[in-house]
Amino acid sequence: MEAPRVLWILFCACIAPTLGSRLKTPALPIQPETEPLISKGLSGCSFGGRFYSLEDTWHPDLGEPFGVMHCVMCHCEPQRSRRGKMFGKVSCRNMKQDCPDPSCDDPVLLPGHCCKTCPKGNSGRKEAESLFEFFQEKDDDLHKSYNDRSYISSEENSNRDSAADFVAVLTGVMDSSGVARARFTLTRTSLTFSITFQRMNRPSLLTFLDSDGNTAFEFRVPQADTDMICGVWKNLPKSHLWQLEAEQLRVSMTTTDNKKEEIQGKVIKHRALFAETFSAILTSDGVHSGMGGIAMLTLSDTENNLHFILILQGLVPHGSFLVSAKVPVRVKLLYRQHLLREIQANISADDSDFAEVLADLNSRELFWLSRGQLQISVETEGQNPRQISGYISGKRSCDILQSVMSSGSALTPGKTGGVGSAVFTLHHNGSLDYQVLVAGLSSAVVGVTIEMKPRRRSKRSVLYDITADFAAAQEERGGGRALGSCGRVEARHIHMLLQNELFINIATAEQQESELRGQIQMLPYNGLDARRNELPVPLAGQFVSPPVRTAAAGHAWVSVDEQCHLHYEIVVNGLCKSEDTSVSAHLHGLAKIGEMDDSSTSHKRLLTGFYGQQAQGVLKDISVGLLRHLDEGTAYIQVSTKMNPRGEIRGRIHVPNSCELGSRGEVVEEAEFDDLVFVRDPAELRKDPHTCFFEGEHHAHGSQWTPQYNTCFTCICQKKTVICDPVICPALSCPHTIQPEDQCCPICDEKKESKQTTAVEKVEEDPEGCYFEGDQKMHAPGTTWHPFVPPFGYIKCAVCTCKGSTGEVHCEKVTCPPLTCSQPIRRNPSDCCKECPAEDTPPLEDDEMMQADGTRHCKFGKNYYQNSEHWHPRVPLVGEMKCITCWCDHGFTKCQKKQCPLLSCSNPIRREGKCCPECMEDLIEKEEMAKKVEKKKNWRH
Repeated sequence: MEAPRVLWILFCACIAPTLGSRLKTPALPIQPETEPLISKGLSGCSFGGRFYSLEDTWHPDLGEPFGVMHCVMCHCEPQRSRRGKMFGKVSCRNMKQDCPDPSCDDPVLLPGHCCKTCPKGNSGRKEAESLFEFFQEKDDDLHKSYNDRSYISSEENSNRDSAADFVAVLTGVMDSSGVARARFTLTRTSLTFSITFQRMNRPSLLTFLDSDGNTAFEFRVPQADTDMICGVWKNLPKSHLWQLEAEQLRVSMTTTDNKKEEIQGKVIKHRALFAETFSAILTSDGVHSGMGGIAMLTLSDTENNLHFILILQGLVPHGSFLVSAKVPVRVKLLYRQHLLREIQANISADDSDFAEVLADLNSRELFWLSRGQLQISVETEGQNPRQISGYISGKRSCDILQSVMSSGSALTPGKTGGVGSAVFTLHHNGSLDYQVLVAGLSSAVVGVTIEMKPRRRSKRSVLYDITADFAAAQEERGGGRALGSCGRVEARHIHMLLQNELFINIATAEQQESELRGQIQMLPYNGLDARRNELPVPLAGQFVSPPVRTAAAGHAWVSVDEQCHLHYEIVVNGLCKSEDTSVSAHLHGLAKIGEMDDSSTSHKRLLTGFYGQQAQGVLKDISVGLLRHLDEGTAYIQVSTKMNPRGEIRGRIHVPNSCELGSRGEVVEEAEFDDLVFVRDPAELRKDPHTCFFEGEHHAHGSQWTPQYNTCFTCICQKKTVICDPVICPALSCPHTIQPEDQCCPICDEKKESKQTTAVEKVEEDPEGCYFEGDQKMHAPGTTWHPFVPPFGYIKCAVCTCKGSTGEVHCEKVTCPPLTCSQPIRRNPSDCCKECPAEDTPPLEDDEMMQADGTRHCKFGKNYYQNSEHWHPRVPLVGEMKCITCWCDHGFTKCQKKQCPLLSCSNPIRREGKCCPECMEDLIEKEEMAKKVEKKKNWRH
């Protein structure tokens, strides 16, 4: 489990901080952990699977159910070795003793905070510590660059650990007043970017520059009538990944028209990006090359406070003042040149970032904020003042707002097989366009609404009713569309929309409260342009033949490019994992593409497996027949699961194309999903010091393949070392076996098996078999094998089986037979089960417990616990966590936080020593009742 692993790291960071950057934890014997972010060659600290730069501070996130330790602050301290090399040392301390004494009599502990504060209304300025922790008010912290500070990462955003966000402010370098704001998201080895620009023509070339100023990557900007640029840099080499993490990359944009312009900026990390919901680009009215900035803003979750941080460039020119000299500036909030708010601050040429909070925005200011009519201005004081300004609007990016509505997500979950698909566009003036499509419903639609999460099960929070724009489909029952726009979206609702906190609900005549429901979520941009130009194809159980009443639904974008390669992206909702706990793989389902004629098997292709709610990729070797079906609209995408092997949701796709000769280019299938793997460039492989060279080919570190010298072996590359293991064949229980020529292990001879097996008992085999992620091979239906788990090789204590009817891999531990001897032995170190020894057989030294040896104990921290034993975990610097209970389940530690009831109040508080937050009103009522009871007792005496 992730939480105990991070607890162990936190413990080591507290008792031995000198080991902080070199901690290693043993890998699990069955399931390898995801590799941490590449950090070799960088000066910094590795902690909990994440890499931190020198001087970074953060609150450790222990994962579920522990969450973020808000009272613990960790710091990556710079150290210098004897040879003069810089390295990082992790030290963590408890901040609770530093909490100031509240000025009120009844302080409260707000969720997500370490220190108690006075209730609302006691201090306006103290609200600055609410959402962003980087708004620290201590003067001794002003010397730190804001982009190096640690920002709060709530439990709701802990799932973003697999991605990292960066930002850049681009300003003119050659007679240009242009300013651009670029946002980058790194996922594994792909860097996507969304760029908006002002006061310049549309650039034609985007260039990434390395630390030496050389070109690392070029992107030809397509022509368009918009100020938005979307793109992706795939397969970043390790050297550039390191430079990106070390903030050594720069990005440049140039125009090639009559007036050549260039703007450039440094790519920096900024953890405030996850909370940003409003933004502004700050430009100058005059021709000031190199001057500009951006503002990142967000509303408090409960109060109408507007938090913002400014990243400024060129406002204080280098050379005019001492680098560290403070320059007074005025930050103004304007509406049509009328001053609404003003804040005075000091900045310097080497640290011009500035953060502050505007407390208690009134209704007019909130309205102007939602309409994009508020202007933020920064102006220096003194002689030759400089000024930049820009209008605030909802955050813009290349990501897409979308929602998949399913019956399983309805307020009262059901299984109807219906589907809802919605796409939204938020404009700078606050209007929200929507396109909603529903199909396969049980009855007519009576309500289409945009809502908040209900505070109580019986009380919905409807924000916008768009039922008037819905039109039922004439050709099919239970379907229809809604096209329209919400012209007056409030600022608070824009904030919630961009934080994935709103829902869309479909009510029908039979289910008048909710038949379909889905969360409106931001789908990160991945380079697929189809989603910006076309509506997705709905996927429903009602479209399967025969129809399936399922709780799941989905939608998909599909396109064919000029090379006749198929690009696809599928999003699902309600596609649950199997309840069979013996399945070790995380495969939710399989996505296929084929023609509508189910009797045909010639034009079907497996796309990929689902490991989450999203799957995407490129299919390059497409047959002419399948391309023809795509062109004619007689093709489908189908997702199958264990419960519905013949299809759980399906949708018809129509992609016009002119690919009469089939796909062009190399025949490669590139699948991309949550565990993304890219084909490495051979030239880059040769440069990688960890590459293995075997049988005339280079193999990347961590890769695996079947060698040419013997196809019954599996090889893996581990840092220049090739390890090849023979396939281990499991024991078969059948009396008659055969050895197929194309397989390594014998199988049962079904022809000689007992003829008592009826046709009903026989499983109809899927000709495609099962794909197993461990050895990355297809296995024939009905076959069994020992799983291959890199880097440990074949695991003899587990056996996997390919279920022919579902194409699913079923893995379970080997059960060892009971032994009658008092001292059983393991004859070989790789054997799974122990045996009773012969008289002349000595036992093996260092006999470790294997997975199949029976009930195992658990190790948590430094303590061992017996099976089924319960305890409250102890966290270094925090102590015993009485709100969390852990228990030992056959060698695996599991922990669960106490479940708290839903509260109806908007401002809950948490009392010291209590696990759950409470409503202030209920607390006062309880205290009054307790006083009354006490008085009655006194009267009796």
